[in-house]
Amino acid sequence: MHSLKLPFHIHRERLPRKRIVGPSFAEDEDLKKVLKSYQSNKIRTTKYSFLSFLPKNLFEQLHRIANIYFIFLAALNFVPVVEAFQPEVSLVPIVLVLSVTAIKDVFEDFRRFHSDRLVNRQLCDLYSSAQKDYVDCCWKDVRVGDFVRLSCNEIIPADMVLLYSSDPRGVCYIETANLDGETNLKQRQVVSDLPLQDSQFSPENFHSRIECENPNNDLNRFRGFIEHASGVRVGLHSSNVLLRSCTIRNTETVIGIVVYAGHETKAMMNNSGPRYKRSLLERRLNRDILWCVALLIVMCLIAAVGHGLWLKNLKDPIFQVDGEMSPALAAFYVFWTMIIVLQVLIPISLYVSIEIVKLGQIYFIHNDLDMYNEEQDSRIQCRALNITEDLGQIQYVFSDKTGTLTENKMVFRRCSIFGVEYPHEENARRLAVYEEDPNRGASRTVTLKSACSRKSLTCRSLSCNRSSVSLHTLTAESGEEDQLSSHPQAKTAAFCSPMAKDVVPDPALEKKLNSLCSSLLHLSDGLFKTTSNLELTYITDFFLALTICNTVVVSSPGQPRHVARTPLKSLEEIKVMFQRLSFSSLKGSMEDQDEDGSSGEDSEDELLYEAESPDEAALVHAARAYHCTLRARSPENLLVELPGIGSLPVRLLHVLPFDSNRKRMSVVVRHPLTGELVVYTKGADSVIMDLAERPKGRKLYSHIREQTQKHLDAYAREGLRTLCIAKKVLEEEEYDVWMKRQLLAESSIENREELLLESAQRLETNLTLLGSTGIVDRLQEEVPETIEALQRAGIKVWVLTGDKQETAINIANACKLLRSSDQLLTANCDNKDACAALLNELIVEVQCGQEGVSEQREDPSSGSTGFILAIDGRTLDWALQEDLRSSFLELSRKCKAVLCCRSTPLQKSKVVQLVRDHLRVMTLAVGDGANDVSMIQVADVGIGISGQEGMQAVMSSDFAIPRFHHLRKLLLVHGHWCYHRLANMILYFFYKNVMYVNLLFWYQFFCGFSGSVMINSWVLILFNLLFTSVPPLIYGVLDQDTAADALEEHPELYQAVYVPSIFWITILDAFYQSCICFFIPYFALAGSDVDGLSFGSPINTSALFIILLHQVIESHTLTWIHALVLFLSAASYFAFVLLFSTFCIVCSHPTNLLGVEPRQLSTPLFYVICAVTTVTALIPRYTHKHTLICLFMISINTLEHSAEERISLADRKWNRRRTMEGLGQKNTTWPDWWLKDEEAVMS
Repeated sequence: MHSLKLPFHIHRERLPRKRIVGPSFAEDEDLKKVLKSYQSNKIRTTKYSFLSFLPKNLFEQLHRIANIYFIFLAALNFVPVVEAFQPEVSLVPIVLVLSVTAIKDVFEDFRRFHSDRLVNRQLCDLYSSAQKDYVDCCWKDVRVGDFVRLSCNEIIPADMVLLYSSDPRGVCYIETANLDGETNLKQRQVVSDLPLQDSQFSPENFHSRIECENPNNDLNRFRGFIEHASGVRVGLHSSNVLLRSCTIRNTETVIGIVVYAGHETKAMMNNSGPRYKRSLLERRLNRDILWCVALLIVMCLIAAVGHGLWLKNLKDPIFQVDGEMSPALAAFYVFWTMIIVLQVLIPISLYVSIEIVKLGQIYFIHNDLDMYNEEQDSRIQCRALNITEDLGQIQYVFSDKTGTLTENKMVFRRCSIFGVEYPHEENARRLAVYEEDPNRGASRTVTLKSACSRKSLTCRSLSCNRSSVSLHTLTAESGEEDQLSSHPQAKTAAFCSPMAKDVVPDPALEKKLNSLCSSLLHLSDGLFKTTSNLELTYITDFFLALTICNTVVVSSPGQPRHVARTPLKSLEEIKVMFQRLSFSSLKGSMEDQDEDGSSGEDSEDELLYEAESPDEAALVHAARAYHCTLRARSPENLLVELPGIGSLPVRLLHVLPFDSNRKRMSVVVRHPLTGELVVYTKGADSVIMDLAERPKGRKLYSHIREQTQKHLDAYAREGLRTLCIAKKVLEEEEYDVWMKRQLLAESSIENREELLLESAQRLETNLTLLGSTGIVDRLQEEVPETIEALQRAGIKVWVLTGDKQETAINIANACKLLRSSDQLLTANCDNKDACAALLNELIVEVQCGQEGVSEQREDPSSGSTGFILAIDGRTLDWALQEDLRSSFLELSRKCKAVLCCRSTPLQKSKVVQLVRDHLRVMTLAVGDGANDVSMIQVADVGIGISGQEGMQAVMSSDFAIPRFHHLRKLLLVHGHWCYHRLANMILYFFYKNVMYVNLLFWYQFFCGFSGSVMINSWVLILFNLLFTSVPPLIYGVLDQDTAADALEEHPELYQAVYVPSIFWITILDAFYQSCICFFIPYFALAGSDVDGLSFGSPINTSALFIILLHQVIESHTLTWIHALVLFLSAASYFAFVLLFSTFCIVCSHPTNLLGVEPRQLSTPLFYVICAVTTVTALIPRYTHKHTLICLFMISINTLEHSAEERISLADRKWNRRRTMEGLGQKNTTWPDWWLKDEEAVMS
């Protein structure tokens, strides 16, 4: 490839924020000082150290207002004038809660510490200037400026600039699976203008200096330059950098200099760990706690006022009273005393309980076998630990299309060349067979990566062959490697499956290609100028473009990925090598080669293609089906086999890779037949058609363009992914001028991306349109059923895709997002004014339509309809602007679904943010690719699908699922359960605290509002903290209000259950139960001589039974675990109070509990009081619960009846269609009146 030397004076600009890197053993003291200022390669993901744990953890826990509140109360209880009971007792709740949280944090931090230690102790080869050789060194000891040598299969320990590769062309292949999940190989290039790669690299001879940008998290960008001793500067970019966590493949040895280490590497800067979000339920919880605080203040004010009035009206007291204190001051002190007494009203253990319950819920979600995908060997991942309940409140789902709703396993379906369409009918039938038998699509070809687990950080047991070998020596490997290649963990090549590879050629197109050999004999006679030969030229260029316009890496089963492959040095070497291999020339007829339905490939080594995208793999396999085969690739040469010609070397001059802005890629090659400089371009049809030339007066080109556009529209209506193929012939002078500008852009430091874009646009103009392709991307299994279930659950589904509008509409039909009874609204505008007018017009149309629908619903004999909005990217840009936002939202919220087509990643995130913020709804975004990351991060809940496009979406998500249909159970079952459990558990905590505290409040009316209590202070503190704290945890983890099958069968049950009124109903129920629990014992013991503690004993015991049995009534699932926990809770209470009252003499000064509980338990009245109190208090709750169960069963029966009607109606429609098809009307479009009449009959 080309390189460019830039004199020193050209680059006067400096990076605004830069980093200087040179050899760590350099004698320059200033450089050494700079290098030491950079971070080492030691990583530390722990939050605490031994010394910082206590203050740092305590500081973090004080961010919770409840903890500060209880610390304040504990301190307040040490003030003698307002103390309610022993000061040390008030410390127990807050110390216990802080300790439990701290223990949990220690456990989590220790796991991180253990993981860090394993990584830091990995070994690599580091150059030692003292020993003049490479020595083993731990990763943690690597520093910026060190030289690291890596072998095949080793993981890169730090971000390095590539200085040497054993590959003679200076190329290195890496696998980025540990970084972004992509298993296809990526190529990296040694910095240009370094010494020849065939000589051994010596760090001692490296005297250059690197200046680059400061550390950042952009994986695809690296800006800087290397300045040689001569003063020449060479630009550096991402293709010169090896990133930490990537794995060396297909290369024997590489050497690099470390530029970023440790936490400054791009991998670590992108590793944010588990995501922490604040759920909607927690935000509501804070509001409810504020209501409890208000209730507490009201109760304390009542007690303070009551005490002041009591003191003021007290005449001749029979007990000692401080007569010098005014009633107002006494009331003030009582207010703070009651704050301490009634502190239990605020549930201090609720936050810890919520965290424990969420961990339990995540455990069961993570281990749900229904959400395990055997083919991918993957299951659901819960990356956000604290928003499980948000899964049960989703109102809008925003979904990507490709790879999310579809397989993202692209299969060549049909094509158009020279304006002629080739339908590939046999190929369509083959795909239909695969759809009927999906197991046939499973890949049987395995490619050896490593026998070691991918999780291992190094794998030195499978080092590359040290000798430099050519391709033909790699066709046979040792028996050990053959055995390894069948290892169960061996993976298939990227995007390489029989369904994609076994393309059946179209007979007409194949026949035309058969004439290629005879036509070449007359190439010098200029016969290509005729129409037929011009068409043949188009066909040849079309398939040549499919073969070489890509970044596919070629390998074979005999050449595993862990073996170093020596690239081809020259065109002559390519020819000699293939002559040695005796590749058969395909000069005979293809028909002779295809006898018995097999190609000549069976006799040759099977090739494996490592593609960066499934589209590339599908096109290369399609070209190979027509015997246009990519045989080998090196940085400067390609080996291509053409039908009737054989193997031809193709000089690769330049590659302009695909990017999301240009939406295309191009290669500049020397044509193997004509010797011309040719640019081959493939990309999105919307882009290529605009770049294609429009020659005036040439009807043939206009005809080709018109026909190709017709075919593209037809492909889109079928739901196919469309690409256009084009070419451009360059003059030598034109190419030289462009190349100079391109090299300047590549070597530029500032504005490099903009200059490269401008250079590419200068080349990719006035293209000659060759043809188009249609690639099928099948729907994933159960997608229609999943979307239908989500819609029945009241969730609106939007599809945000970069595909054409026709393709998106076709997919919407296929996945039942768009039904025959729905009305499709399309929004395609060229300017903002037209967009505003169209939005207003559509709003009126929808309103009129909805009025008609409401009238139809009043008439049971009529069917219902909905509106689906399809909007393209340009119109969406206008609609998202400030002045049109409200109209777009008003229209979209009235529609059943929205299809956003040709949308960019930025538009996707803007749409999600707009709906989330302005409609104030819970949003969920689901996608599988890097272009979905921004949308996933903006949504309340982000779902990543671990599909064919790497792991960027997964790493940015809150939850990751293998397939789209798993979303159904995740939301409708687990989401419903998690939300229902947590919402009811929180209500239960408020209930039991309010109920228990009110017992103390009622007692104040009979003790002069003095703040006295009739319950021992230790029991008072531990009652809610220990004795009744475990049952709600079990409820929050295990309760199932509805069976999983019922929730999936009746998605309508998904609707949220927590409304503000439920909170107040729960509080009122707590007040009622506290009244019963206090006053029944009060009237039963009225007139007796029981003391305060003896009076409080049956009240406290009754409260325990009421609270525990209340939990039983609320539970929908009762197991032996529930029974055991309830028994242990009651047993622990009785054991504590009995032991306490038996052995503790001065434990509860000034009151004395000695002998109270044994005496109470020995009297029959105690048990009668407890039984009557418990039953009376729980009767309303039990009646309410039984009523709800009856209503629920009625709703279930109604849903089942509606489902039966829908099924019966569908059966009738199907039978009517079958009848009409039997009458020869197979393709009839059924009129709306006929369908409505059918629905009316059913109603």
